Amino acid sequence: MTARVGVVTFPGSLDDGDAARAVRIAGAEPVRLWHGDPDLHGVDAVVLPGGFSYGDYLRCGAIARFAPVMETVVQAARGGLPVLGICNGFQILCEAHLLPGALTRNQHLHFRNRDQVLRIEAAGTAWTNAFQPGQEVLVPVKNGEGCYVADPATLDRLEAEGRVVARYLGGNPNGSQRDIAAITNEAGNVVGIMPHPEHAVEALTGPSLDGLGFFTSVLKHLVGAPA
Repeated sequence: MTARVGVVTFPGSLDDGDAARAVRIAGAEPVRLWHGDPDLHGVDAVVLPGGFSYGDYLRCGAIARFAPVMETVVQAARGGLPVLGICNGFQILCEAHLLPGALTRNQHLHFRNRDQVLRIEAAGTAWTNAFQPGQEVLVPVKNGEGCYVADPATLDRLEAEGRVVARYLGGNPNGSQRDIAAITNEAGNVVGIMPHPEHAVEALTGPSLDGLGFFTSVLKHLVGAPA
């Protein structure tokens, strides 16, 4: 049976269509989910896409965190549902307290849009098991508020528990502490990533095909998950 991966659309979402296409290319069925509908329609995993949910008013992700769909996503994620938050989706995951820390204004105060090399640090998550630890991948980054910050104790705990999923190589585009580009929760089913793997799944439009591994990983995870 084909896995069904939900992609949430919030007011101001920008990359929901790209995320849905990446899901399809990976071999799953994309299911469009609406911010105002708490029903996840039986999906096997969820992607919170990039963009500017609710216009980034108040604080990036702060309003989206209270959307009806997020009440269900938070509960399901705590029960083991794989959830990937990309860029604005990462911000929403932090605001919803599914991931620690916060994403703040880029230290240089400029929007950054470029192809970015990452090093995969944790290959045991639901969204990164297609990679090898230490593998380098090339995906686009595009953000104005992508600087990951947390208190020293939280950063040390993420490091000690192997929860830093990816780091920036060849230059940190936003000033994120310890070059952190992606993190995961303790269970490994929730991952937040600031760069955009959904933009690196087709040779025609992406700098590589490296982003596809994030989406094929969750399919591999679902095959191995208990029924």
